[in-house]
Amino acid sequence: MKKAKKQLEITFLGTGTSQGIPMIASKDPVCLSDDIKDKRLRSSVLISWDDVSYVIDCGPDFRQQMIREDVQLVNGVLFTHEHADHTAGLDDLRPYCYKIGEMPIYLNARTLQSLEQRFQYIFSKENRYPGAPSVQPNIVDKDDFFIEGVTITPIEVMHGKLPVTSYRIEDFAYLTDVKFVEEEERKKLQDLDVLVVNALRIEEHPTHFNLQEALDFVAEIKPKTTYFTHISHKLGFHEEVSKNLPENVFLAFDGLKITV
Repeated sequence: MKKAKKQLEITFLGTGTSQGIPMIASKDPVCLSDDIKDKRLRSSVLISWDDVSYVIDCGPDFRQQMIREDVQLVNGVLFTHEHADHTAGLDDLRPYCYKIGEMPIYLNARTLQSLEQRFQYIFSKENRYPGAPSVQPNIVDKDDFFIEGVTITPIEVMHGKLPVTSYRIEDFAYLTDVKFVEEEERKKLQDLDVLVVNALRIEEHPTHFNLQEALDFVAEIKPKTTYFTHISHKLGFHEEVSKNLPENVFLAFDGLKITV
């Protein structure tokens, strides 16, 4: 008997690239836009089902995102990779650790090694700072694993030469910092209801899909609906870009909520 799917509630906490929009000290027209959809914090999503909530990545805007969305509980974090725009908010897990105790985090071995170096006061067994968040690392490789009744399928994508862990949860997949995906990993993305994938800008970039590459990827994967994220000001104004996207392909924006 096939297991019933969980209904996922997705909140886009941030949809910007590593510097966010507006970018510091920029006079670019998109950075000066009054449209709230052109203001993007660093990329992250909140995924909730039943009575649990997990985030994918917690970057430097994590505290602001949690307050904005009035998130009362986080049960764990799935990390994609070690770059600061995806991990710098690790210390801000503290209030949730006060509620649940040790916080499960899921990440590949290389990302854990990086966090152990950068956040030594959290991971040290001998000199751990008493006020630091308490985390329980779980190493992710290419095998499926299970969290609170759902199957998580890791998908390895290439961010330039850096392997990044993306995730499929039920019929929802979240891919960020993607430049290339091997054929075997693409097979894990069949029959998706919703795909989230990065579309950095119009011009080509050495480590991220640009808009055309993201559109080509969508055309191959054929999800029912796609949302682009990890967007820089060089993609253009939200409303103008949105008018030229194919049917069922959308630009995500901060605060967007969808059900899968």
